[in-house]
Amino acid sequence: MIRVLLVDDQQLVRAGLRMLCTAAKDIEVVGEAEHGQRAVTLVDQLVPDVVLMDLRMPGVDGITATQRILAAHPAVQVVVLTTFDDDEHLYPALRAGARGFLAKDTAPEALLDGVRRAAAGDSPFSPHLLNRVVRRAVAAEPGPTARPDVPLTDREREVLALVAEGRSNTEIAERLYIAVTTVKTHVASLMSKTGGRNRVQLAVAAGRLGIGPSPDC
Repeated sequence: MIRVLLVDDQQLVRAGLRMLCTAAKDIEVVGEAEHGQRAVTLVDQLVPDVVLMDLRMPGVDGITATQRILAAHPAVQVVVLTTFDDDEHLYPALRAGARGFLAKDTAPEALLDGVRRAAAGDSPFSPHLLNRVVRRAVAAEPGPTARPDVPLTDREREVLALVAEGRSNTEIAERLYIAVTTVKTHVASLMSKTGGRNRVQLAVAAGRLGIGPSPDC
């Protein structure tokens, strides 16, 4: 069971998130916080697996709360869920240690998938936000990441392109008609070859190698 803490200053938003999460058999909402300081206190008490964190809240905001939570509980996965998906909020949240970043207009199933992916150590991103991270990283430091003496196979390039779209292992498996365990093997190989430690870094590596997301992403 994935234990989730909801953090948002709007009671109606928290109620909607609670209804969505509790409808899933593998997710349990263990608490709610209306501001960042309350979130920090509840994480100390409850130690959830995933925190769904709003950014703009009175008092202690979501970025500061994320920093404090992860300083004390580095294993907790913080996923930002907010209306404000501009660079002014995106990059400070990532620097604070947020695992992923989802816009509030994310589809319900995609949000639940994001919770599951974060709990598994993955980095869930709304596709347009992941693309923005990749473009900025490639512009700041262009050039290939994979070692030239270890070329990628055709299948690894296919998997890497789908990772760059923000697809989960299950989605990649369905798209390529292969097993999820096979996808995991390819992702592990890609991390080894590119030096990426997570899927965001793999997406950046894809951009530097010219293996970008498909035009319809």
